[in-house]
Amino acid sequence: MNPGSEVVVTIRRAAGPDAHPAADVWLRSFAAALPTVVSPRSADDVRDYFRDVVVPLREIWVADAGDGGGIVGLMVVNGDELSQLYLEPDWRGRGLGDRFVALAKERSPGGLQLWTFQVNKPAHRFYERHGFVAVEFTDGSGNEEREPDVRYVWEPES
Repeated sequence: MNPGSEVVVTIRRAAGPDAHPAADVWLRSFAAALPTVVSPRSADDVRDYFRDVVVPLREIWVADAGDGGGIVGLMVVNGDELSQLYLEPDWRGRGLGDRFVALAKERSPGGLQLWTFQVNKPAHRFYERHGFVAVEFTDGSGNEEREPDVRYVWEPES
């Protein structure tokens, strides 16, 4: 499917058959957005993790471009944490991330937090545009990539 054509993208809860395509979106997005970050997991490990843990045990949402387009984005919300938000590289800048963040805020109206790598400046700009504020910077010792990261928090206006 040509990402330039008009396609209706549905955001829906993921089901078992979505695990492999969602993992592949994660792999392509991670590689494109974070070329300097080395993932400690193989592609097969990521696919197994999505199949065995993420899809059956987490609140995962997918952006589905329908027949021919398939899964083009994913978001995982775990309580008040937006723990994953990845889009197919060709689908960035088309409003899907905005739709996912709006859904995350709807699912967790009391506030959200998330972590992103310090090298991911486009993510910083994106989340700050959506009202998130950087509250903590680390040396990366707490994540499996050992990559310096930053915690962002969004609190609803009172």
